[in-house]
Amino acid sequence: MRNQPVLPSADQQQRLDGIRVRLLDSDDLARCYQLLDQHHYLGSLKPVGERLHYAVTDAHGHWLGVLVFCAAARRLRPRDQWIGWSDEQRRRRLPLVVNNARFLLLPDQTFPNLASKTLHLVLARLSDDWLARYAHPVLVVETFVDPEQFCGTLYTASGWQELGPTDGCGRHARDYYVRHDRPKRLFCRELFPNARRSLQAEHLRPALAAVEAKAPPRPTQTARQWRSLIEHFQAVPDYRARIGFYPLYSLLAVVAAAHLADAPRGQKDLAAFAARLSQRQRRTLGFRKDRHSGRYPAPSQPTFCRLYAQVDARAVEAAVLEFQRQLRGPPPPEDLIVLDGKQPRHTGGQRVLTAVTVPSQHYLGSAMVAGKTNEIPVARELFPRLELDGRVVSLDALHTQADTARALVLEHGADYLLTVKANQAAVKENIERRVDPPPAAFPP
Repeated sequence: MRNQPVLPSADQQQRLDGIRVRLLDSDDLARCYQLLDQHHYLGSLKPVGERLHYAVTDAHGHWLGVLVFCAAARRLRPRDQWIGWSDEQRRRRLPLVVNNARFLLLPDQTFPNLASKTLHLVLARLSDDWLARYAHPVLVVETFVDPEQFCGTLYTASGWQELGPTDGCGRHARDYYVRHDRPKRLFCRELFPNARRSLQAEHLRPALAAVEAKAPPRPTQTARQWRSLIEHFQAVPDYRARIGFYPLYSLLAVVAAAHLADAPRGQKDLAAFAARLSQRQRRTLGFRKDRHSGRYPAPSQPTFCRLYAQVDARAVEAAVLEFQRQLRGPPPPEDLIVLDGKQPRHTGGQRVLTAVTVPSQHYLGSAMVAGKTNEIPVARELFPRLELDGRVVSLDALHTQADTARALVLEHGADYLLTVKANQAAVKENIERRVDPPPAAFPP
């Protein structure tokens, strides 16, 4: 015979109708943790990352229990398969998933349907509360149930999905897990329809995109992908007489990794980027192990300052060009060569003149533009480093100079495509008088 559900009495139903959940502030946390220590089988906890605490109260404000939500587990195979996101999406979007780390109803205050009513009220407001506190909503909530203690009936009845057992590891620090060999049952629930579809989408909605913007960049290439580039960097001569933990090719590999991850590349930024690399990534990039600690240390800001000041920039460029040639082959001979000056985000205001092919976007070389000069002499100094014979070279209006055109044709065997604007009135007038205008369909 099936067990009949236990219904609340009339008095209990009246109390149930008056149930409220309240978001706790810092003044209430001591009481929250005290109750957890006294009554929860796991005791209190030290929440990791973003977190919210709730108290469930009756109509008179008396506490009946507490709930704690905090950062989700970094890796859960059943959850990640259920969501359907990639490893990189998980890394950047994990703040959109939260963990119900504690749910306590005081033993002398509980009655039928209190737990399900409490959970319903909290989940109805959880995402809005997270948005108000941390400037982003949450889409999915997870929790773990100890099968030796509970059956998980509450979560199943409340629309959560059981996804399978965990691996039997517990978090002991932000990124540190210890195996306890007591797998838990994993339950998850979407807080909104199609929440999982949002988490696995190629691009997040604008309301969620701020979460990805906060994720620190990191390299995603495999060890095999790095080996060839590192071999080319090994050809760059080291400026140091004594090499410690970081061979020159390792430091250059960090700069390349930061570039590929679109991370800031100032000296301080590179030190922070290197510090976020895992031990395996540091070993892959060629760091040397500290014999005393047995770990691979990360280079400091002064190390990158010395790198930028003393490395042979032309040798680095040669290594990059050779790597590009190995990876992509030579630039197509029919491509246009374009020289253009830019002020990249990571140069502290300095300008760089760069030569690339269009449309294939092969990198050909670059040169810094000193503060007391402009791009015109820098471009003429860059020409001999490029293979221009028989090619067409394009530059903007700043370079529409007779000496620049003469150098391209007579010294380097190239043709030119220069821009003429109104600041060169006589040249513009001659062109308009002697050259037929292009058809209307000519692209700008």
